[in-house]
Amino acid sequence: MSINMNTKLILSKFIIRKILFVFTFGMMISCNQKSEADLEFIDYTKFVNPFIGTDGTGHTFPGPTMPFGMVQPGPDNTDIGWDYTSGYQLQDSTILGFSNTRASGTGISEFGDVLLFPFVDNETTLSSKKIKENASVGYYSVALANKVKVALTATERVALHQYTFPTNKAKVFLNLQHGLRFLTDSLVLDSKVTLLKDKKTITGYCHTKNWVSRKYFFKLVFEESYTSFKELPKAPKENAPKYIFDFNLSHKKLNVKIAFSTVSVLGAANNLAAEMPHWNFELVKKNAQKTWNTYLNKIAIEASRKQKTIFYTAMYHLFIQPSNIADVDGKYRGADDKIAVATDKQYYSTLSLWDTFRAAHPLYTILVPERVNGFVNTMLLHHKAQGYLTIWTAWGQENHCMIGNHAIPVITDAFVKGFSGFDAGEALKAMVSSTTKNHLNSNWDVYTKYGYYPYDYIDNESVSRTLESGFDDYAVSLMSKLMGKDSVTEYYSKRASYYKNLFDSSTGLMRGKNKKGEFRTPFDPLTPTSPMNNPGDYTEANAWQYCWTPSLYDVEGYIELLGGKEKFTEQLDLFFSIKSDKDNKHLGQEGLIGQYAHGNEPSHHIAYLYAYSNKPEKGKDLLTQIYNTFYNDTPKGITGNDDCGQMSAWYIFTTLGFYPVNPANGKFVLGKPQVKKAQLNLKNATVLKIENHSDTFDKTVLNDALLSKEISYKSLMQGGTLQFKK
Repeated sequence: MSINMNTKLILSKFIIRKILFVFTFGMMISCNQKSEADLEFIDYTKFVNPFIGTDGTGHTFPGPTMPFGMVQPGPDNTDIGWDYTSGYQLQDSTILGFSNTRASGTGISEFGDVLLFPFVDNETTLSSKKIKENASVGYYSVALANKVKVALTATERVALHQYTFPTNKAKVFLNLQHGLRFLTDSLVLDSKVTLLKDKKTITGYCHTKNWVSRKYFFKLVFEESYTSFKELPKAPKENAPKYIFDFNLSHKKLNVKIAFSTVSVLGAANNLAAEMPHWNFELVKKNAQKTWNTYLNKIAIEASRKQKTIFYTAMYHLFIQPSNIADVDGKYRGADDKIAVATDKQYYSTLSLWDTFRAAHPLYTILVPERVNGFVNTMLLHHKAQGYLTIWTAWGQENHCMIGNHAIPVITDAFVKGFSGFDAGEALKAMVSSTTKNHLNSNWDVYTKYGYYPYDYIDNESVSRTLESGFDDYAVSLMSKLMGKDSVTEYYSKRASYYKNLFDSSTGLMRGKNKKGEFRTPFDPLTPTSPMNNPGDYTEANAWQYCWTPSLYDVEGYIELLGGKEKFTEQLDLFFSIKSDKDNKHLGQEGLIGQYAHGNEPSHHIAYLYAYSNKPEKGKDLLTQIYNTFYNDTPKGITGNDDCGQMSAWYIFTTLGFYPVNPANGKFVLGKPQVKKAQLNLKNATVLKIENHSDTFDKTVLNDALLSKEISYKSLMQGGTLQFKK
């Protein structure tokens, strides 16, 4: 077929115009992307600094992990001590080795499984000083003084170590006795370890007892065969082996894969085969970064580099846990030590519920709704195995740490927000059972007999336990009311008001009572107490810090109890101004403004209570003060334990301008956005834009509808534009 010259000319002009149009349109898009760069899907991993919180009391760690992953390989400086609950402190220059499991930001140590330490010679010194270390999303590396370089990355259930030696002659110390311990000199109760004939593979299990009693199974594979090995003598009370392996390497580099399971060695082997059938370190690292980006891109903010670093590191810390400890086939070991199969292959642990029910779990319902049913179903499975709902679990086992039964508000919150991937009837029965059948730290016979926990019957945390139980009772009453269970609602509504029985009108505080109904004397409202090192009526707090607990769910009732809004405002003002010299970081007394202690969770909602006072603007100013004072982009950037993401969740919510004061009713109290613009990329491609038009805004509007003090979850998830303006 031929084309004449005129036709060719016309076609040429058309093609040129087409090219010019595409080029011009592309430039327009490019310009728009540059001007709106903060609101586009980009590589947010570059803003994450895993060292934030690793110096001081944040108790985070710099090693790699996956969102909600089972493994967290990283450096261990020591194996015991409150400062080392994650195994790591930035200022400590000594590294014992690299274990593969840990918790982020907790106040008690656990995990630290399968410690490996690479070296060249001098077997009498099985540790090294660090020279230089780096960390980014999905990656950690360190140059050791013993001239070995270590790099770490991970999938969900498999850790990958890479050691670069100065010579082909290399050694690796494997310590299966090691663990991150809490007040104990004995860790491993029993173990069974097998060295396979290929001289590359080691399998086994350890049964440990520390914060919890648990079993972990592993499969470890060296990329190259060792030439020889020796087992070191066991010290007294040691029940797991320690080995030194010798290598004659071909490339001065040795990769090591370690897969874990709660179920069996076969489970660990299946996890390894499914997640890391290769030895490509860079591929694992890039996949980790890619996965993390899908989570970090759920929120875009317009902010400075420093603010973005704090914000996206907070998001990173938020998504480290809870950990899905089910194998790739869905099998897990339950609280009753029996093997079962989890719904949708999800069974979560590292559930620090006393902390995370307040803001982390409500934030999960917004950012990762696909995980919420799994969280709830885990709690229901735990109830079946244990007889009561989850309180605080590690590796699927209950440790009974902290007080309250705070799986209850997490379940209620999910139900209120419309999550339906769990049996609501079963959930309500589990909630009732957990709050009527006695278990550790929950003596319901005493609680219902007196309408509070008497301090001469319950010798520790009597006030805090009463107040925390009141919130759980409220959550049961709310869910039962929505389900039309009137008798249950009436019973728990009455119990939810028990806090009034401890109210001391002379001080306006919640005060311990004995069985006769007499207040404790003498009474010092400024002294913080804790069961570990200063027994008393409060949990890691004092009377001032705990008196606001009822306002989590009954603000109006609490205002009335204090004598009206004016008295409520005066009480808030007093709370944020009273000074004391009782500053003890181990009792949650960090991040102080008056008696407000941002370093511990009971204070987290209190600045938002000004929304119900006569001085709402003061609350907004306090939020900005807390936001800018107690977070920064340095290793000391978290004030107090991050507590499995709760401290980070507060920062994220406050950045956006709202917070779940009541973390069970599906509503958020409006505050003050700390950025000019933000965008939430919600489920089903729904977008919520947040615009802060003025630092002195006096109205908040969602899609042209004027809001008062609160915004609902349903409204947020429908998307649109939330504006703070004059």
